Amino acid sequence: MARPLGIASIYKVRNMTSDQPTILVTGGAGYIGSHTVLALKNANYDVVILDNLEHGHRDLLEKVLHDVELVVGDISDRSLVDNLFASRKIDAVIHFAAYIAVGESVSDPAKYYRNNVSGTLTLLEAMMAANVNKFVFSSTCAIYGEPKIVPIPEEHPRYPISPYATSKLMVEEILADFDRAYNFKSVRFRFFNAAGAHPEGILGEDHHPETHLIPLVLQTALGRRESVSILGTDYPTPDGTGLRDYIHVNDIAAAHILGLEYLLGGGDSQEFNLGNGCGFSVREVIESAKQVTGRDVKAIECERRPGDPPILVGSSNKVKTILGWKPQYPDLEEIIAHAWQWHQYRHG
Repeated sequence: MARPLGIASIYKVRNMTSDQPTILVTGGAGYIGSHTVLALKNANYDVVILDNLEHGHRDLLEKVLHDVELVVGDISDRSLVDNLFASRKIDAVIHFAAYIAVGESVSDPAKYYRNNVSGTLTLLEAMMAANVNKFVFSSTCAIYGEPKIVPIPEEHPRYPISPYATSKLMVEEILADFDRAYNFKSVRFRFFNAAGAHPEGILGEDHHPETHLIPLVLQTALGRRESVSILGTDYPTPDGTGLRDYIHVNDIAAAHILGLEYLLGGGDSQEFNLGNGCGFSVREVIESAKQVTGRDVKAIECERRPGDPPILVGSSNKVKTILGWKPQYPDLEEIIAHAWQWHQYRHG
């Protein structure tokens, strides 16, 4: 039986004689964080996870990442974070510990600024106090707002239209200032729609409540939802529904490791888009899910959601050139197939 975990409790103390770099992953029990932790372990890094388990999944850590050290606590707890750095030789931080629901950020912006901005600042100051100056940040394409250029390049003007997006942009600005003032180096990944699951079906997306299209469609295919909503059918797109750039979660994890290695190798601060460079409409996602699952998916046409742009597709030329990153799973049906395997395992 797994031992119970309380706030700031720790299990599986790492081998302190290891010569491998040790990476702190905040939010490492979450969707993208857990995939990145697994990729780090497969790349022979030592990993420490800091997660308050508000949205992370302890059971997945125990099943899949049972040999990784977990510190249960919050990035805003300066004493805890200071003790964490003092008791371990951490070489770099990969930061995923953020609230991500756009709608909630509009109704409760204080929550997002408190955690995503103030909490991150607490973490950064603790890093500097411990002389750790390499930071990989999970940002978002939402900082661009309504796109003026498609595919969106990194130089695109930034006009966030939600507190969530603003909170991410504020951290990017803080990181740029820290580089100029303190020689604090960071890589900021602005990724588009994270999707899919581990190809072996051992990790995947499990948000409560769920707001992302592909898991909502698959929940409908499983019979856990009566229908999925199509939010807007009058966009200036081929079938009238919004186009989005879906990127496999394993490809995002791989990029974070490349960004980490770039910083550990002495690289300067950079920001990178992560996307496949092509868009799929809501109707295309639903039809692909029907093909993958062999099940019907009831869809209800609804009004547009305020602030949703017609098209969000990113250019990843910069990350391909500088980091040598290339998506391994760009095909929509394969992304959905991996997610379907996970949802059947998790909820079937």
